[in-house]
Amino acid sequence: MQVAAYARVSTQRQAQAQTTEQQLDRLRAHAEAQGWVLAPEHVFRDDGHSGASLRRPGLDRLRDAAASARLDRVLITAPDRLARNYVHQVLLVEELQKHGAVVDFLDRPMSRDPHDQLLLQIRGAVAEYERSLITERMRRGRLRKLQAGTLLPWSRPPYGYRLDPERPRDPSGVRLDETEAAVIRDLFARFTDEGTPVTALVQHLHRLDIPSPRGHRRWCTTVLRSVLSNPVYLGQVFANRLRRHPAEQRRSALLPIGRGQGSARLTDPAEWIAVAPVPAIVSQEQFDRAQERLSYNRRMARRNNRVHQYLLRGLVSCGRCRRGCTGRHMPKGYDYYLCRTKTQLPVMRPGERCPARYIPARPLEELVWRDLCEVLAAPEMIAHAMQRARGGHWLPQELQARRANLRRGRVALGQQIERLTEAYMAGVVPLAEYERRRRDTEARLLALDGQERGLLQDADRQGETARLAAQAEMFCQRVRQGLEQADFDRKRELLELLVDRVIVTDGDVEIRYVIPTGPDGERESFCRLRTDYL
Repeated sequence: MQVAAYARVSTQRQAQAQTTEQQLDRLRAHAEAQGWVLAPEHVFRDDGHSGASLRRPGLDRLRDAAASARLDRVLITAPDRLARNYVHQVLLVEELQKHGAVVDFLDRPMSRDPHDQLLLQIRGAVAEYERSLITERMRRGRLRKLQAGTLLPWSRPPYGYRLDPERPRDPSGVRLDETEAAVIRDLFARFTDEGTPVTALVQHLHRLDIPSPRGHRRWCTTVLRSVLSNPVYLGQVFANRLRRHPAEQRRSALLPIGRGQGSARLTDPAEWIAVAPVPAIVSQEQFDRAQERLSYNRRMARRNNRVHQYLLRGLVSCGRCRRGCTGRHMPKGYDYYLCRTKTQLPVMRPGERCPARYIPARPLEELVWRDLCEVLAAPEMIAHAMQRARGGHWLPQELQARRANLRRGRVALGQQIERLTEAYMAGVVPLAEYERRRRDTEARLLALDGQERGLLQDADRQGETARLAAQAEMFCQRVRQGLEQADFDRKRELLELLVDRVIVTDGDVEIRYVIPTGPDGERESFCRLRTDYL
């Protein structure tokens, strides 16, 4: 029998206090008492990971091992070690059981008895309530300390400052780093007094070999703008100045959103909390002039230039460097789409310039518009793509054959249980061996039940796919009217709605469409065919 153990603690402080080892010691002792062998490669642990998230490396390895049918039993001290959210608990337990692994909780062994299942649900709800209560208490306590000026809002100091190593969150321990403070003064002076652009400041820092606040060799323009707009350099620490928002856009149009926590947006200054004064680096007059110039730069940015019309503005990416392309009007009336390595050449290192050629704008726009009209005229292509995207390429007879195989397997396992019971009643098999074999057979039955439920869901998905394909066809029929007489604004509206990305790699053009499958899809920039959206 393949036995695994899983342990988790929420904070690094708990991990240093050996609470993970205490859980594992209990699990090893229980496995030894039952006569099971707990191999080191089957011990999974997460140190310093919250139970409210399913994104945990140890848990991922456990789920992969169970999916590979390498585990028969999983030992855990308590349900809240598996997850703090009741829905997550049910999801994980059902997933492990579907793969044939029995989940054992040491604090309260669970069975298929309805009372035990009810107790598991109650404990999951209590664990979720406890976590929410702790989170709210910590938030309120942190807010009171910020308002009292006894807690810094950041654990990593801004560029130009250092913290007291003995009291890293004490505002009174903040001091200047004279080397970095001199860099800050020089940046503000060049930006406000000499009118040096931000990109030129990046080049200046690179020539002086000054590392970025994160220790990278090169500064980026975004980091430099945040430094020039940070009011801490006036000598005052503010809390609640920035607020994290969930990711709404991809960092690159050719990459998923990923694991980032989203963007930090500036809040209303009325919501800022003045925490404590710190040594100032720049004057109020110099800081104000820097903010005026940053505001002017935002108004005059190239993205706000609408002198020349580009039908695929914001929709083209270079297939060589995977970066987005912008429109550029050249002398003699030529228009091109260029990847950003060519438009940001002053801040690029040698060798970073993309070797891709300039993309002629008008031929590409005509090609994309003609292809879009062909797609709208042939909605059967959309239905076929949707079937493949949703896994609907199985034939009904194949589904029936798989269901028949699963039912034959269930009948065979039922006969094994009957024969095993008869052998036990005849005294051929001892009680311990009978209970072990019966548990293993019942676990296989649970796995077969899960597979049959999955097949039923696949059959339902077939009907759902057909319904969505019919809605997409209705949309195409409605939009096809008036395509030949569409003006620039109408074309642009359709392209923004139906085209996710146009990827140009040398002479090849790849167009990624997003066809709405319902009324909501026509109002939101999302479609079921966008497999790389999240």
